[in-house]
Amino acid sequence: MQTASTNICERMGRSQELSEFKRGTMIGCHLCNESIREIYLLLNIPWSAVSSIITKWKKLGTTAIQPRSGRPHKMTEQGQGMLNHIVHRSHQLSAESIAKDLQTLCSLQISTTTVCRELHGMGFYGQATASKLYITKCNAKRQIQWCKGHATEL
Repeated sequence: MQTASTNICERMGRSQELSEFKRGTMIGCHLCNESIREIYLLLNIPWSAVSSIITKWKKLGTTAIQPRSGRPHKMTEQGQGMLNHIVHRSHQLSAESIAKDLQTLCSLQISTTTVCRELHGMGFYGQATASKLYITKCNAKRQIQWCKGHATEL
């Protein structure tokens, strides 16, 4: 049987945020003069997370999640779904025509470069399919005869 500390630590990845309740509980324990060690053992949260939340509370006076740096994504989930629908509907469209379709359907001002980037993220690449030559029955017989004649050379 696993302890609660290993369960929570295994589920908590780098990108997962702690709930507002847990952050408030940490601050409450800190105000009751609990040490960081006692807090992380009590709540089964990594020491570094407890330490950083208490430090943030001391500096900013809040434990709320601050906005991240960087430009937000142009494509929303709705836009990505529409892009996926457009590509599955017709595989032969160019990135430019797809961008125009998105502008009319979703009223998104989006460039062809962004469309290409999103398509690559979805696993679509602009590669032509390999063409297979049409082989007639006569040519197939000739190829088999040629292969049988040259099989001894290998």
